Amino acid sequence: MKQSRKFAEWYNRWADWKVEDLFSKKREPGPRRTVYMNENLPEDYLDANGKVKKEHVYATNQVITSKYTVVTFVPRNLLEQFRRVANVFFLFIAVLQFSPRFSTISPGLVILPLLIVLTITALKDAYEDVKRHQSDRRVNHSQVRVVAGGEGWANPNAMEKKSKTFVRGLVPKLRRSAKSKKVKNVNPAGEELAGVTSRHSTEPVIEHDDAPEEHHAHFPHILPTTSRPTAKPHWKHTAWEDVSVGDFVKIVDDESLPADVLICATSEDENVAFVETKNLDGETNLKSRNAVPALTHIRSATDCVSPHNSFRIDCDRPDTNMYRLNAAVRVGNDTFPVDMQNVLLRGTVLRNTKWVIGVVIFTGADTRIVMNAGGTPSKRSKVERQMNPQVFINLLILALMAIACAVVDSILQHQDYPRGAPWLFWANRSGDNPSINGLITFFFALITFQNIVPISLYISIEFVRTCQAAFIYFDSEIYYKETDQATIARSWNLSDDLGQIEYIFSDKTGTLTQNSMVFRKCCIGGKIYNGDPDMDERDAEGREKDASSVKALPALIDAQGTKLDGAQEIQMTDLSSGSSDSGREKKQEEKPQGDSDSTDTPDPLKAKAVKAKVHFHDVDLEHDIQQSLHVEPGGPDAAHARLLNGFFSVLALCHTVLTSVDPHTGVIEYKAQSPDEAALVQAAADMGFVFRGRDSREVMLLQTPYSSAAPSSSSPPPTASSDPERKGSSSTSPPPEALERYELLNVLEFSSARKRMSVVVRKMDSDDQRLFLMTKGADNVIFERLKKGTGDDLKKETEKALDDFASEGLRTLTLAYKVISEEYYQAWAERYHEATVSLDDREEKIEAICSELEQDLRLLGATAIEDRLQDGVPETIADLKKAGIKIWVATGDKLETAIAPTLLAATRTSSSSVVETKVDPVYDQIMYAVEEFFPESGIIDERGEVRDIDDVPSTPKQSMKPGPRRNSTQDEVHPGGPLRRFDTGISSIVGSQNGERPGGFVLVIDGPALGVALGDERHKSILLQLAMLCEGVICCRVSPLQKALIVRLVKDGLGTMTLAIGDGANDVSMIQAADVGVGISGEEGLQAVNSSDYAIAQFRFLKRLLLVHGHWSYYRNGNMILNFFYKNIVCIGVLWWFQIYCAWSSTYVLEYTYLLFWNSFWTIAPVIAIGLFDRLADDHDLMAFPELYRFGREGRWFGMKVFGIFMFDGVFQSAIVFFLILYTYVTVSSRADGWSVSIYELSTTMVFAAVFTANFFNGLNTNTWTAWVFFAVFLGDVLVWLYTVVYNSISPGWFVTPVYGNNHFLFRSPYFWFCLPLTIFISLLPRYLYKAYRMGYRADDIDIIRYVRKFNPGVELRQEASEEMVYPPLRRPESVATRSMRSVSSLPVRPSGDFRSASRTDMSTGITSQHRGFDFSMEERGVAIQRLQSNLSERRMSKQHLPQSSPKKGLAQKLTLPRRFGRRKSNAKDPAES
Repeated sequence: MKQSRKFAEWYNRWADWKVEDLFSKKREPGPRRTVYMNENLPEDYLDANGKVKKEHVYATNQVITSKYTVVTFVPRNLLEQFRRVANVFFLFIAVLQFSPRFSTISPGLVILPLLIVLTITALKDAYEDVKRHQSDRRVNHSQVRVVAGGEGWANPNAMEKKSKTFVRGLVPKLRRSAKSKKVKNVNPAGEELAGVTSRHSTEPVIEHDDAPEEHHAHFPHILPTTSRPTAKPHWKHTAWEDVSVGDFVKIVDDESLPADVLICATSEDENVAFVETKNLDGETNLKSRNAVPALTHIRSATDCVSPHNSFRIDCDRPDTNMYRLNAAVRVGNDTFPVDMQNVLLRGTVLRNTKWVIGVVIFTGADTRIVMNAGGTPSKRSKVERQMNPQVFINLLILALMAIACAVVDSILQHQDYPRGAPWLFWANRSGDNPSINGLITFFFALITFQNIVPISLYISIEFVRTCQAAFIYFDSEIYYKETDQATIARSWNLSDDLGQIEYIFSDKTGTLTQNSMVFRKCCIGGKIYNGDPDMDERDAEGREKDASSVKALPALIDAQGTKLDGAQEIQMTDLSSGSSDSGREKKQEEKPQGDSDSTDTPDPLKAKAVKAKVHFHDVDLEHDIQQSLHVEPGGPDAAHARLLNGFFSVLALCHTVLTSVDPHTGVIEYKAQSPDEAALVQAAADMGFVFRGRDSREVMLLQTPYSSAAPSSSSPPPTASSDPERKGSSSTSPPPEALERYELLNVLEFSSARKRMSVVVRKMDSDDQRLFLMTKGADNVIFERLKKGTGDDLKKETEKALDDFASEGLRTLTLAYKVISEEYYQAWAERYHEATVSLDDREEKIEAICSELEQDLRLLGATAIEDRLQDGVPETIADLKKAGIKIWVATGDKLETAIAPTLLAATRTSSSSVVETKVDPVYDQIMYAVEEFFPESGIIDERGEVRDIDDVPSTPKQSMKPGPRRNSTQDEVHPGGPLRRFDTGISSIVGSQNGERPGGFVLVIDGPALGVALGDERHKSILLQLAMLCEGVICCRVSPLQKALIVRLVKDGLGTMTLAIGDGANDVSMIQAADVGVGISGEEGLQAVNSSDYAIAQFRFLKRLLLVHGHWSYYRNGNMILNFFYKNIVCIGVLWWFQIYCAWSSTYVLEYTYLLFWNSFWTIAPVIAIGLFDRLADDHDLMAFPELYRFGREGRWFGMKVFGIFMFDGVFQSAIVFFLILYTYVTVSSRADGWSVSIYELSTTMVFAAVFTANFFNGLNTNTWTAWVFFAVFLGDVLVWLYTVVYNSISPGWFVTPVYGNNHFLFRSPYFWFCLPLTIFISLLPRYLYKAYRMGYRADDIDIIRYVRKFNPGVELRQEASEEMVYPPLRRPESVATRSMRSVSSLPVRPSGDFRSASRTDMSTGITSQHRGFDFSMEERGVAIQRLQSNLSERRMSKQHLPQSSPKKGLAQKLTLPRRFGRRKSNAKDPAES
């Protein structure tokens, strides 16, 4: 057993050997580097010849995902093709026949088939790679602004030369030189910089800093070189591949980063930049980055090239870690630290920032994203890998046949030579004697029986796979009309792998989800507002392609009730004692006059509309808000009106969202680090609570329907039903609304541990200037901080609503507030300030002080946001799981934002138990999870040790279900010691009874834990075994490299077929590591598509790609290959049986041309028809019954077992053909004249019988007979007949043939006409009987469906059942005679996910709790929030020296409606107090 395992391991290592290892030598990361800016390189950087040393030459920014270059194409492609054992054999046979002793026909004709196969395969590979080169060219030739001009300025840092691609190598130099020419860059010393040559267009696009800055999509100030002097420093548009280390680049809003760039300055206050990193980590929330303080004065091209701005950047060596960077900037004698917070990585996109100026520090292969990607692999399909052992077996059979002929021939010659056999005359020479003749017979036998390994098989496979790629391309069902994109097979040789996938590894953001958050539902005061079901359709009516919907805003009114138009200014009251104004004036003075961001910014107060992808609509909610405008203070609806006001006030004020106004359209847009926050603020704006921005960052401006001095009180505004805006029309403006001002005092930050965010604000327009604490967060965190004894009924109603929201997979937040007295706040603020400046345990003290304030809250309600899944994702994954495919999700998202939508999409189970593994000790957590939930799995032996994955007993699936869960409250010790129970902030979001849910288990593991688990074989083994027992696996916070390691863990550990799908650059390594990589053309660019094997437009297309095209391709290719081997065995078998009668001399029984054309004309068409047209089931049945995919997943249609059966068929049929015809002809002469028959008379009959038998057998194995199949089956029969008639009629006057005149005897013989039907019938009878028996008594699911379709083609096989009914899978009946239509079992309708019964266990703490859908994420301790906290802290410090105003007495302890409702006591009962 061990020896066979070692042999299998050796063979697998040989089969998995990668050709690219010879040509794409892994580039080791370079040493630590120093980037010199505006100064020459030091002397020690140069060698004796004055050239830069190799270790100081940096990688080019040209990134190539293609496999070949002009130089490497021929050798690398030949090596890849000669990985096929058959090609090596064909080459050996061809070379052997160049020897005169073994020559059969012209040596050139012998090697011609091999050359044709190699050429056609090479052309196919070249075409695929040219497409990759074209994609690379689009990326490498993207434009970026690079500083240029200036007196004598040049970048001194040296770069490698760019690689020559197919396009560069094949385009004539003359044509290129006619369009552009190369310019050599030199440093101040006159040295030519290696690799820094760049294309110099005749009219380069340049920009100057003194021109008015416009959006990067249209530049009216861009002029060609001829109109402006280039000596002046400017920004030149340069291709990405020409960007060098040390270049100053300028990136504008919504542009991608071409390299890893160190930030010098930005257009924003305090030099902050916001970037979208979903290409790197999959997170959609924006990250804030800040400039290096020492370089913030570099704000123009002139500053960049100024010799006074010389500095050095010391960087650590390139690393794959995307969250760590050790670097420093040296300016003179001062050194400033640099970390990842100061760097923009390649692949990120600049957002909400007008421009950024930076220095390139890492390029190309040294950038983080490329280092995590890896090289383009050379993939081979599983069928092709399985063919190699089969070819080995055939070669072994061929060797045994040749040895048998050689040995027997030598023995016979040794026996007959002493007897004076005339055919051995003169057989006593050194080159001709019985001993040496045995060796010569061996080589002759190799040539005679060489067709046992058909060379035409490979060219047939390539042709069929090319056609299958075309079938995929022209399939209208997987064509996306909105983007005019078809599904494209970028690798044509993997089509059959699509039918054998067992594991799918998927990205989340952009693949399963749409990168957009939509406010769907809310619960206010216990009343649920579900939103209008046609929200998406309403907004789509007025939305252009790829644009957002625009909704008109109500006009603003001032304090006197005057409506303001766009030309009027609103005088804002400043209560900050002048600190804000002075600070703003100071910042304006610091800005240079020529700065590009000194232009006027549109005022958010003048915005006339708000933009969003989907606007929230709810008829009932709008009606309630309209009614609340006229509610009487003592009326029954006053309490609910106050809750409405408070709810949307919290949504509109408790956030860190920025406002942006398009200067051309006047449309306001909310931009946030967290997409959840933007959706919440947008929903408030849709309901009339419009956040209009901030005045000096401390005063928040809120436009509400509740006017404190609205003249419209006497005339009620239109109701929701009469509001034309709700129909998508912007022709009629909503009624004017008032502007409220809130002074922002404190922001209590969100974190994954706190699970909540709070703000302290002062309402500036009210008489008492009350203080409010507004909070949003997870339900369990908010509920435990509510005021005791009040609002219990409201809490129960909200909990019920949260359960309903979570059951639909929505992301929930709970809102609360409280009113703070001035005395309490002043005392708390002092303690909070002391905690923020504490040197010891600062974070713990801040959390304690914040928690002290966030008590006795009043509940307002809850929100439900949809992390929108791609169209058809849940249904697609449900069907893929029915097909037996396991889904793993690998995402860079945080744990909270990854679980809810992933559970909904990837598990599709009504109740799942979540096993969560994070932090150390990982091994102990996994061990405890196995013992806790899978005690009968057999993973752990009697000694408590983990078994090897191959030694785990194969237990039936029924017994692999989770065992009874031990009582977690008992004092028991698991391998890692007692579980530590502490609040991690993310461990209390699942329910009780974890491990007892019927929906199975989902394993969740985060990046740090995964890094440990993938560190050694011990961790890998137990992690893999635990994952195999779970329904799904979710990997959170994983890097691109870890994604690839996860794929390899399953691919290599289990030997299963894997598919990876993603849409971003962070998915490239995962796509390349999997057996099949699928890229989605999404919002994250084309990096994933460029590296993929198949490119699709929507995730839902994956279902048809696998279940239909994968099923068809695998069956067709497997059946075609088996029939190919079979038909050649029939031919070789006839030759072999003849050796018995020709003294084993390797003599042909057939005329040689029949053998030559066997695979070319006689029998090629039927197998090609199988590969192109055969199918077991129609596409609609395969889509309706995903369970049928298991036949391909289990490898039913191709393997050693079915290969052996087909080989036996070939041997049996060859024996029938040979011996039946032989003894028919030689027993009694078939000639009327009594003469003996010629050898070619009976052998030609054998040819006819063998051709007809092989073609009809192929037809018998074809399940779908079309006109093309009929044509293919009978084509070879007709051709062999016509050829025989013509070939036997050629007289010696034309050229000599051994069969001239054979027609006279052949077609007149009754034996010929009798032998054909008899041999064909006897040969095909066993296969026919077997197929009849299996169809009648051993039918499988496909046979049942085929039977039903044949006799009842219009019947609907899949019937929808109620959710309460559970039907078994398709069953195998006993016989067709007793089968009825009811034998096809109906399958249940998909259950809706009910997260009320979901549970989650944190294995690091042992805590188990219920999950109600809380999901919220934003950048923790980012630059933006720190900047806001710093401003608030400075403001507090400045106000400490001012006299404090006396606090108001008798403050109301709840949010109230505007004063027009009166201040008298209301008789209505407040739900918050009930």
